[in-house]
Amino acid sequence: MKVAVIDLGTNTFHLIIADVKGHHPKILYKVNLPVKLGEGRINENIIIPEAFDRGIDTLKSFKEKINYYGATLVKAIATSAIRSADNGLDFVEAALKDADIEITVISGDEEAAYIYSGVKATEILRDKSLIMDIGGGSTEFIICDREKILWKKSYNIGAARLQQAYFKSDPVSLEDQRAIHNRLESELSELQEACKLYKPQQLVGSAGAFETFAGMIKPDVDIKFIKSTEIDISAYHLLSKKLIESTHSERENLNGLIKLRVDMIVIALLITNYVLELTVFNRLCLSTYDLKMGVLYTLQESNT
Repeated sequence: MKVAVIDLGTNTFHLIIADVKGHHPKILYKVNLPVKLGEGRINENIIIPEAFDRGIDTLKSFKEKINYYGATLVKAIATSAIRSADNGLDFVEAALKDADIEITVISGDEEAAYIYSGVKATEILRDKSLIMDIGGGSTEFIICDREKILWKKSYNIGAARLQQAYFKSDPVSLEDQRAIHNRLESELSELQEACKLYKPQQLVGSAGAFETFAGMIKPDVDIKFIKSTEIDISAYHLLSKKLIESTHSERENLNGLIKLRVDMIVIALLITNYVLELTVFNRLCLSTYDLKMGVLYTLQESNT
């Protein structure tokens, strides 16, 4: 059976088409496109017209690929940007009318559960772990082990939201950094308590910015062909200092840093640095499997 999974993220739309017969999905096609649905007014809960149109045009192109590969089941998942937007329902209706794609808008808790399913499929969860997925609109945290979720929560502190609200200087000033830290401190009290209670030993970053971290620290590793990899924590801190202190222009010229993340990577680093201070982590890892792979594996399980 051929299925298509669409992840409508705040920054990027993802499409995976796979054959789910057998024990593991066989990927037939995948693409990620920088739609930037949260551009401009995400903190006002508005999808601006230009972003709205880009999103619908992207879904039309996805529909062509779905038809070409003959996928009979399509699961399109919308997260923070659409679920929080005042015109999010308008986007859902336009997707069905103009692209013939039915979108399911999921809650933050459902998003976190899918992310766990994706990361679990990499078999990287050896110890009690804290998974974090830094999106454009929201960031999900899941404390778990190999068998189950122990605690999870989604927060509206995605990289695009924080960038638009606080990133006013180049390079990012200490004042802006303090404002972001204070926002994290005020929002993440439950995460602090959960880390004290469960004491996760491993921090796992789900795709996105963590693919950039791993790619820049380990340029010999092709992120496209791995499920997971360990990131040296000392090397991460050196990279973090370099990128936070750099200007937009300097980051633009760095190998391994895609245009979409040139500024948002700074926010992702500040969020990650904050989380690394919450408890003592023995390992820092990347999982290239995230929400969309979690949805795919859920479909796999329901068809076996």
